[in-house]
Amino acid sequence: MTPAIFGLSGTELTDDERAFFREADPAGYILFGRNCDSPAQMRALTDDLRAIAGRGDLLITIDQEGGRVARMKPPVWPQYPPQGVFDRLYDIAPISAIEAAQVNAEAIGLDLAEAGLNCDALPLLDVRCEGAHDVIGDRALGHDPMRVAALGRAVLDGLEAAGVAGIIKHIPGHGRACADSHKEMPVVTASEAALEQDIAPFHALRGAAIGMSAHVTFTAWDADHPATQSARVIGDIIRGRIGFGGLLMSDDIDMEALSGSIAERSVKALEAGCDLVLNCWAKMADMVATVEACGDITPDARRRLDAAMQGKDARLFEGAERRAECIAKRDALLAAAGVAA
Repeated sequence: MTPAIFGLSGTELTDDERAFFREADPAGYILFGRNCDSPAQMRALTDDLRAIAGRGDLLITIDQEGGRVARMKPPVWPQYPPQGVFDRLYDIAPISAIEAAQVNAEAIGLDLAEAGLNCDALPLLDVRCEGAHDVIGDRALGHDPMRVAALGRAVLDGLEAAGVAGIIKHIPGHGRACADSHKEMPVVTASEAALEQDIAPFHALRGAAIGMSAHVTFTAWDADHPATQSARVIGDIIRGRIGFGGLLMSDDIDMEALSGSIAERSVKALEAGCDLVLNCWAKMADMVATVEACGDITPDARRRLDAAMQGKDARLFEGAERRAECIAKRDALLAAAGVAA
């Protein structure tokens, strides 16, 4: 098995992709808007991927947060609010905010389950900081670490109720970054003491099954490498101080924060301690090079992958009525407090 999560080029597999994936046996796949036309089309695509892999619990994920980060879009799928709306509701009614975040996540999860996906890159546990780049912005669950943790737990629980695994991101925290890692390397110069705030939600939810690393350099921990490619940050901070024991995947290895070829970036991430590398863009040459450079998944990474996906076998979708109930409950809780979605 290749320790990578690969993207797909379109709404169905090409002959080249089918042959390559059968040989490469990647750990999983990630879908984007280019892969999402209808629930039936996506179910056929995800069923095809599972058949190639021979695994009902094959990891198939997507970025479906709500707000400005949504790959499954209206009018085919519901419009979901940005996660920051639950932070605003928490100011007024904390218990209602937790319930609203949970049922909203369950509704999102049911959309994914209908389409044959079993994983969502949610929740963000990045603590929002004033003056930081808006790449996180209203995607964050708040400025207070324990509020972020409480709402993040609700999101994980909601996804789990739909049979979908969540991914806590971006470990050890992207909320303080003053640059967009899609475009350049963010460098955070905060002290170790200040960074305790950033890692607190991840520590609180350290038992989560899957996490995603941040392409951010923290000078207090390792001034020479971003977290994704830092053995010190992954070993001492993520696995050590935070205590995260789950499956650790990189953020998209193609982002411009990183340098070198895709294969070189991937090797550095795996050598630093990431279990899997995320390669989103379905460029065949990059995927082939990644397979050739990265070798097989380690036994520890395979164990964590199997644990994360346990019970996440594909199943028939029977949640349409429940999804409507979740959305109605969320809207009622927001409306009662006068919070606009």
